[in-house]
Amino acid sequence: MRIRIVLLLMLLLTALCSVQAAETPNARQARRIFNSAYQQVFGDQGATLRYDVNIIGIYKTHGTIWYKGKKSKFVDEKMNSWNDGTTVYTIKKKKRKNEVEIYNARNNKSDKYSSKFKFEPDNFDYSIAEHEDGLMVTLKAKKGVKGIKEVHALVARGTYHPIRLRIKIAFVWTTIKISNFRSGGITDEILRFPREQYKDYHFVDKRDK
Repeated sequence: MRIRIVLLLMLLLTALCSVQAAETPNARQARRIFNSAYQQVFGDQGATLRYDVNIIGIYKTHGTIWYKGKKSKFVDEKMNSWNDGTTVYTIKKKKRKNEVEIYNARNNKSDKYSSKFKFEPDNFDYSIAEHEDGLMVTLKAKKGVKGIKEVHALVARGTYHPIRLRIKIAFVWTTIKISNFRSGGITDEILRFPREQYKDYHFVDKRDK
């Protein structure tokens, strides 16, 4: 579930920075701000942040993410994962002890859920408004659009650092609080799978043959 939410976050930010439809001045402002936010999170310099996820109070989790290009690392209360751009190494803490699952980065079957929520920028109407804690960008799905129905994205004034996302799918709201955000300073060593620490684990290869 944690990777599902993270991928949704990535899809949203990517889409926001590539909106090409005719825009009002308000929508253009939203695009400019999220272009900046996107580069801070997914630029070549890399970034890290802590997330706290709450799905209508029923499902909660938290963890830390590191990004750099196609590489990433997740440390979560339920799962740890490393992606070196080619291979994904995953440890599901509550599934089975002492087991590392290996997947293809380009076709990561450890998370089938995210593929159901393809984000199309032109399917939404965009607006931005002042908020007591920063700037709020609102996305509302156009009539007939399936999947994500609404998004409220809060970013900090001036820096445009992400603060909070609220995502509505059907009638369910998911809240993602973001903290400890830092752009830059991410090395490849930080993202490397530390195989030497798991030499006694059982490795299960789930890559396509």
